[in-house]
Amino acid sequence: MKNVFDLTLRLKKQAKSKSTNKKSFARVDAPVLDMTEKRNEIIMQERRKVKRTILSEFVGAAVLVPGKGLLKVSLFDISEQGLAFDIKSDAGHFSLGDDVAMRVYLNQQTYFKFIVNVQNIRSVGEENIFRHGVDFLKGTVNDQALFHFVKFIETVSASLHSDNGDLMISNLTR
Repeated sequence: MKNVFDLTLRLKKQAKSKSTNKKSFARVDAPVLDMTEKRNEIIMQERRKVKRTILSEFVGAAVLVPGKGLLKVSLFDISEQGLAFDIKSDAGHFSLGDDVAMRVYLNQQTYFKFIVNVQNIRSVGEENIFRHGVDFLKGTVNDQALFHFVKFIETVSASLHSDNGDLMISNLTR
């Protein structure tokens, strides 16, 4: 990390000179702005867009509705603590505090299951959905698989690119 500047000392000096509040005829330095926070915010926005794309198009998910069966949901976001999923408004919604069995499908027939607890529900009217924010229940089936799955999604998301209609060929012969 040769290109990283440590501004801590300069910021401390600047804060100290402001606190003394003495009028001085010495040269006044321009304020130093820390761009790290803004840079991290931009990176997270970009990562979230990619992460949501991969979740909605790459991974299938369903929730178990007691007495009815499986209901397909769209994953919106995922983290180590939980995830967010969307249900079409006409299908209804869960209640706060509900424990819900979920399945994440890696293809049409292969899935792993886990349990979540509903922490947040909100209607997103313009999309005609209910968004559910849920926490993973710890100490339940597939804790390790879920942990590694989340890490996989986060790691892959950091280096994803969008295909803007790249030319595909059918063979290598000239």
